[in-house]
Amino acid sequence: MAIFTEYLRVFLVGGLFCVVGQILIDRTNFTPGRILVSFVTAGVVLSALGLYQPLVDFAGAGATVPLTGFGHALADGVREGVREKGLLGAFTGGITRTAGGIAAAILFGYACALVAKPKAKV
Repeated sequence: MAIFTEYLRVFLVGGLFCVVGQILIDRTNFTPGRILVSFVTAGVVLSALGLYQPLVDFAGAGATVPLTGFGHALADGVREGVREKGLLGAFTGGITRTAGGIAAAILFGYACALVAKPKAKV
């Protein structure tokens, strides 16, 4: 039963992020790029205020997989980098923390580009 409630929390929180994104798409003139940047920035700001880590503790992957989770990882990496390396860590910490996700996105994007057939937009 405990695993079911964990999956439910992950699904509800991750789904809530998706609902917010869909509302932004449907009700505003934001471009997908602006929505993406807004979500990452929101993750950074919420992390800086100490509000995102409790959400991660509650929802796990429901909070770490969406774009806000990427922003949280960047902010957390910067915080750790500054603690270890001083000012230089502010520039390297976020990239170090998110390198695995960035590398995976590039690899999977490249793999999809190899198999997909491009079509002209009409």
